[in-house]
Amino acid sequence: MKNIYILLFGLLIMSSCIPEQPQNHLTLSGKLENTQDSFLTISNRQGIIKEININSGGVFKDTLKVEEGAIYTMEASNNRAPIYLKNGYNISLVGDAQNFMKSLKFSGKGSDNSNFIIAQVEKNKSVQNPQINLNLEEDDFKKKINQIKFEYDSILNSYNHLDSTLYNSFLDQNNQLVINFSNAYNQNRVTGKGRTSPKFENYVDFKGGKKSLDSFKGKYVYIDVWATWCRPCIQQIPYLQTLEKEYHNKNIEFVSISTDESRRSGGSWEAAEKKWRAFVKKKNMTGVQLWSGQDFSFQQAYQINSIPRFILIDPAGEIIDSNVSRPSDPRLKSLLNSLDI
Repeated sequence: MKNIYILLFGLLIMSSCIPEQPQNHLTLSGKLENTQDSFLTISNRQGIIKEININSGGVFKDTLKVEEGAIYTMEASNNRAPIYLKNGYNISLVGDAQNFMKSLKFSGKGSDNSNFIIAQVEKNKSVQNPQINLNLEEDDFKKKINQIKFEYDSILNSYNHLDSTLYNSFLDQNNQLVINFSNAYNQNRVTGKGRTSPKFENYVDFKGGKKSLDSFKGKYVYIDVWATWCRPCIQQIPYLQTLEKEYHNKNIEFVSISTDESRRSGGSWEAAEKKWRAFVKKKNMTGVQLWSGQDFSFQQAYQINSIPRFILIDPAGEIIDSNVSRPSDPRLKSLLNSLDI
């Protein structure tokens, strides 16, 4: 859901009207109030592509060449903002370093693109917590999502001179927003807070026998879905062991479910189980250690497509959080301490 609202942009520059440059260059100029910097930088994902000098009055003017029309980042006075640059543009900018993003105003050829992006970023900041929408009744949910899409489309269509690549990209994004929200809404009805958790059954227990989710009824269950080949998973093991010791006499089970499978074990399920057992023994892993084997139903129910993944379930088998904080995150301990464990 985070991806629905949050656009990650870099930030950059200012400009002021000057003679148009050849199509293989663009012009940037402008004035930045209240800046103590002597230059501003323009960057792409690979790094800085231009440093532009700023005089003592905050005025600057320069030309540069970019590889493609795209969103770049401008930075001055430790502030960042997005800017859309394309060869042939003649962009002017004014702004205040003390109120950077909200003060930026672009003018000149190509300026609509950057003004739109700033408006889009500000709109993203104003949107409420997505989870609130996911908890609505279905009819109210549909009305709310259609209203959100209408607001985003209105911003997009209020700028008449957008580069076609930028326009089409955000048009697709607005359409995808409805799809993403609908998928998240349907998933929330399965694994949202307060829903009965999907179950796993007959997972191999390292200590012998088999365990199911119902084996832990009456207790809180903190589930760690992991694998022996997953480095981020392995990094969490010491933190998880610390939590297990601290809550050892509490009404909570720490259950680690290994998803080691045949493809990463020479094509053999027997080798996968052997690899898991050897790893658990070597690391002296505590808590309940289970192996899911060839059963992917629990992972599929929770739509687990990356690991580690942590899930917290209450004593009645209802979901507290289907994507709860990892053991290294202090917020997890605060959550556990707030429960009647």
